[in-house]
Amino acid sequence: MSIDYAKKLLAIRKAEGMTQQKFAEITGLSLGFIKIYESGHRPARSETIEKVIQTKKFKKYTLWLMTGEVAPLAGQIEPAFSLSGSGVSEKKDQRKSFHMKGDGC
Repeated sequence: MSIDYAKKLLAIRKAEGMTQQKFAEITGLSLGFIKIYESGHRPARSETIEKVIQTKKFKKYTLWLMTGEVAPLAGQIEPAFSLSGSGVSEKKDQRKSFHMKGDGC
């Protein structure tokens, strides 16, 4: 199974409300390269992913980028969690909650 990193990076950029230019500035990727992979002319390779996840703002997407999984309690989310909306993940009704439920809460 092949991971479509270009689609995932586009989802992250849109969820964060960033232009291609701002995403380029933050990640250190060239604007031209972002345009090329977002248009589908070239795949986004592992080196691209490394640059993105090494950026503090995007570390929260590392698990999702690499495996498609999320771990909200560990701070690992998918772009749907960044949007102001329902806070429901596409991953089997996971909710945007970082608090553990327990007795007396």
